[in-house]
Amino acid sequence: MAVVTCIEDLKRMHRRRAPKMFFDYCESGSYTEQTFRDNCSDFASLRLRQKVAVDMSGRSTASEMIGQPVAMPVALAPVGMTGMQAADGEIKAARAAEAFGVPYTLSTMSICSVEDVAAHTTKPFWFQLYVMKDEEFVDGMIARAKAANCSALVLTLDLQILGQRHKDLKNGLSAPPKLTLPVMLDLATKWGWGLEMLKTKRRSFGNIVGHAKGVGDTSSLMSWTSEQFDPHLDWGKIARIRDQWGGKLILKGILDADDARLAADFGADAIVVSNHGGRQLDGAVSAIRMLPSIVAAVGDRIEVHMDSGIRSGQDVLKALALGAKGTYIGRSYIYGLGAMGQEGVRQALEVIRKELDISMALCGEKNVKALRRENLLVPRGFEGDWA
Repeated sequence: MAVVTCIEDLKRMHRRRAPKMFFDYCESGSYTEQTFRDNCSDFASLRLRQKVAVDMSGRSTASEMIGQPVAMPVALAPVGMTGMQAADGEIKAARAAEAFGVPYTLSTMSICSVEDVAAHTTKPFWFQLYVMKDEEFVDGMIARAKAANCSALVLTLDLQILGQRHKDLKNGLSAPPKLTLPVMLDLATKWGWGLEMLKTKRRSFGNIVGHAKGVGDTSSLMSWTSEQFDPHLDWGKIARIRDQWGGKLILKGILDADDARLAADFGADAIVVSNHGGRQLDGAVSAIRMLPSIVAAVGDRIEVHMDSGIRSGQDVLKALALGAKGTYIGRSYIYGLGAMGQEGVRQALEVIRKELDISMALCGEKNVKALRRENLLVPRGFEGDWA
């Protein structure tokens, strides 16, 4: 087995093992992919401030996210079609997160259903909800998440209209994949993935097929999905969902200080500073650049989390030092899942934990909760001087 030293190692293994359409689904952004690239490159412009002759013993990466103890302030982000990166992928990722001691967030657009994941785990996980036009489906999905004992609802706000991802259109992305000649030629080289898929019955969207009105099979699924994201989503609809859920609520997709203030006024438990990994509004500013102004806008009124672009423990450290109380990884753990299944997710988490721990120590800090802006060297104008 190859020695894994960084997330990039897992990415290379994922590319070799997974079908092209599913690797491209993970490794792509919308339109020109400017925001997708900036999410990572803007982290690189921040520098860590080294400190020496400091007692580095007894370090801890443990923290809390929305009152839940975590081994490190890193959650697994909701990722659609995770079960196409590896057979039963959502179950494997959830079990890896549970064993590691970090939150797992199941996507509405998962292959394994919320009931499947609950049946194969022993602790509560989080559920991410897309707001669809079909209110009956939304109400049913909330009820199912509550019945599965999900401990938080992550409501995604930045997918009212789907951003175009060129690779997905060119690859004919679908779950399960349509057996066109290019797809069959690709699958012929991915026999390990194929053998695993033959052993599972979970190959389509488990939360939707059989639950949404008029969607009984995959042929009716794609047309339903393309028409269902609700462009009318507003604070009134969010309030309805909040009241119906009645538990911990996280609002994901905040990229503007005014929206962050509204979320704090609204009474959500946390917000996620996010641009959907660069998959929605191409040309938007990276999440890490927007984080400081959003933290300044809401102060301690609401817990601020952050995703988009995190590929290392050092990236986690930088986000925490700029004021985030928690972070989310998506692609970083999907690379591991696609490379080695549940063990790959564990290795991705361990890589990030080790990088966070060592980098924190070399910055002169023993506790992840003590990280602050003084641990960074931030270039002048990092947040941008926009007219």
